[in-house]
Amino acid sequence: MTAAAPRRRGRPSRTDSAAGPAARDRILAAAGEEFSERGYEKTSMRGIAKSADVDPALVHHYFGTKEQVFEAAVQGAFAPVLEAPGSITDGPMDGVGERLARFFFGVWEAPGTRRALLAILRSAVTNETAATVFRRLVFTQVLSRVAGQLDRPDAELRAELAAAQLVGVAMLRYVIKVEPLASEDAELLVARVAPVVQEHLTGP
Repeated sequence: MTAAAPRRRGRPSRTDSAAGPAARDRILAAAGEEFSERGYEKTSMRGIAKSADVDPALVHHYFGTKEQVFEAAVQGAFAPVLEAPGSITDGPMDGVGERLARFFFGVWEAPGTRRALLAILRSAVTNETAATVFRRLVFTQVLSRVAGQLDRPDAELRAELAAAQLVGVAMLRYVIKVEPLASEDAELLVARVAPVVQEHLTGP
């Protein structure tokens, strides 16, 4: 009996490859769970593969590096945030602070997007690679579009200050879970935070 040819390193087996999109989707789902629960540094490619019930080579085959897996997993669940700037900047700019705050807390309150946001926020504060992904997704793809709608010479700084306000509240509420902020009604948060965000964006 002829021995089976050894698998080439870094290549998925034919059985794994046949899984196709289903395996890729399982990997992304598993990566989202692993990064959310463990953070970037403690998540491994082998751990993702085990959680997705695939060979580790298949993870490399579809995504390459851990950074690329992280970005793909977050970006998939982060899609509503990336698509938001148009709806936020439509309408009078004197209401942009409320629209931005309402949208921001809306995606945090939704379980489907909260996991991805937790994953990227927890990881970004402890790992420079994850922080780079965070900047690329949030500041380049989202805030630059918001800044582009502001008729101010310091528009980029204004957008970043508004983001700092919102991300700071999210860190205390959803990650550190400081009370009473963690249990406060989201509508009250929008009412309290929106005027500050508005001032950053359009104030003198």
